[in-house]
Amino acid sequence: MSIMRIEEIKLIGLALNGKTTNANGQANIDCGNLWQEFEKGKYAERIPNKLTGEVLAVYHQYEGDHTKPYSYFIGCKVASDTEVPQGLETLTIAAGNYQTIDAKGKMPDCIINTWKKIWDSNIPRSYTMDFEVYDEKSKDWSNAEVKVFLAIEN
Repeated sequence: MSIMRIEEIKLIGLALNGKTTNANGQANIDCGNLWQEFEKGKYAERIPNKLTGEVLAVYHQYEGDHTKPYSYFIGCKVASDTEVPQGLETLTIAAGNYQTIDAKGKMPDCIINTWKKIWDSNIPRSYTMDFEVYDEKSKDWSNAEVKVFLAIEN
């Protein structure tokens, strides 16, 4: 775990319709379905001016802490002047201080277990925007590595 200063990041991708919640495993279903849509529709290939090959999953518009509803978005980093293609949306990750945590292991269990540890921790989260970064290290689902960024209070 470490704390990093992140500058603003513009993303283009797909947003979950409405909000989801961690209650009764609903987020696992909703977020999983959005990932399936993103992969099936080959949305990463349709995003212009990508800055990296990474895919980011963003948790935002929290209505409180992790027990309350929030929005979810999957997309790729793009140049700030990139036009948003029809059928896609944009989201900007705010600049700020983020605590990083590495999720390692079998997917999606390593992500689910990492979030459970985060929820049980005393990390001073701001509940503004949190995100996961999927890159080459996360391609092997039997032994994946995903970096989780938590917005923290300044």
